[in-house]
Amino acid sequence: MDAALPPLIQALLDPQRYGHTVREVELVQTHISWVLLAGEFAYKIKKPLRLSFLDFSTLEQRKAACLDELRLNRRYAPELYLDVVAFFNTAQEPRFDGPGKAIEYAVRMRRFDEAGRLDRVCARGELRPAHLSTLATTLAAFHETAARAAPATRFGSDSAILTQALENFDELMQATIAPGVSARLQALRSWTQAQHQQLATLMRSRKEAGLVCECHADLHLANLVLIGEHVQMFDCLEFNEDLRWIDVASDIAFPYIDLLAHHQGGLANWFVNEVLSHSGDYEAAALLRYYAVYRALVRAKVAAIRLHQAAGDAGEVLAYVALAERLAAPPPARLVITHGLSGCGKTRATNERLQNDPSASTLRLRSDVERKRLAGLGSKASSGSPLDGGIYGAAAQQQTYAHLHTLASQLLRAGWSVIVDATFLKRSERDAFRVLAKDLGLAFEILAPQASADQLRQRIQARSGMGQDASEATLEVLDRQMGTIEALGTDEL
Repeated sequence: MDAALPPLIQALLDPQRYGHTVREVELVQTHISWVLLAGEFAYKIKKPLRLSFLDFSTLEQRKAACLDELRLNRRYAPELYLDVVAFFNTAQEPRFDGPGKAIEYAVRMRRFDEAGRLDRVCARGELRPAHLSTLATTLAAFHETAARAAPATRFGSDSAILTQALENFDELMQATIAPGVSARLQALRSWTQAQHQQLATLMRSRKEAGLVCECHADLHLANLVLIGEHVQMFDCLEFNEDLRWIDVASDIAFPYIDLLAHHQGGLANWFVNEVLSHSGDYEAAALLRYYAVYRALVRAKVAAIRLHQAAGDAGEVLAYVALAERLAAPPPARLVITHGLSGCGKTRATNERLQNDPSASTLRLRSDVERKRLAGLGSKASSGSPLDGGIYGAAAQQQTYAHLHTLASQLLRAGWSVIVDATFLKRSERDAFRVLAKDLGLAFEILAPQASADQLRQRIQARSGMGQDASEATLEVLDRQMGTIEALGTDEL
């Protein structure tokens, strides 16, 4: 028994207290909760705390928070979140039923294999792009159905967003961390204020467009678990609705920065690209770096609270401050386009680029995906278009490349490097993007994978048979491309 633990938690470490088979009880502590892992269940009890961002100081407040936690997490994990249970009798001799008033409450969850938590999967070096793709699909679908904040509410207002960001600095400034940190935090505070001034109009328009939702709001890797090959979200932020009703871009920013904190820049880059490709919300990219810095400093604040509670070292706090500094100063943006026939390996090559960007500052636009989005189709849906017709006709082709140009311009101006994955068979199509890079003063590259005619045909047939890609290229399309492709000029080479 740990004498520093309150009597109720000490008592609940006894396996005999539970009405089901429990061989031993494992205690996991966060800065705001105790979690008792007992047999097939986990019991999460709120600590009686009052902090700047939560108040669990009374029993009724803790009960309300438990009920909120159950309701909110059952939106996407009903099989994990079972009910809220009460404890009766005394803290020294707690019971799950009995006369009198409850002395405490807990959220009861079905246990899962802790080895599947994504922070642990990542630490073992087993986290793969496919896992982040499933998370991206789940998160994009959740955001699509989440409750929207009404325009008249205070949630997600640009003033509230700035207040929350500045509170991080106020609290971190009060913590004794290490020499020189105050000056670094002040520089980040100035960056945050300047960015907010630039982005406030966009923040307001996104709220009006319904992009401030009742989100998860605590999506770090330890709140994600791999069950089979599916990544399951759990343990959302239940205790503060002002922190939960946020722009979806802020929700995306949390796993992004946590992957960076785990030194997985390529996976962070892949995750963001998968989410935005699913949702088409590329406007969010303009806000993502602002929210990423905010999220990194939230983690620094949480680490500072733990430092105060456990009297540890300041290494974790400093690591998150350093991450925020890197996010606020990304490498120079560049524009990359691809060139080549269907099946030559453009998407494979750009996949590798995304997964090998340690700064996680590159976004990809795929013509196959955006063409279908413009037509109101899912990326893997069949358009039923004839050769050179439908969404592949001349007018649709021109519209698609104009749309890609507009998106690329927006992302580059927001400080992101951009890869445009398209055939770019015509010199004029390539030149338009070359001029864009020149006008913005950015580096420009053409990525042109090569393959033999036999390889192209084999790949197209294999891809068509699988039906898992946005491309609808057929052998007839390939033959047409071979007759119309305009080779790279000597200046392009």
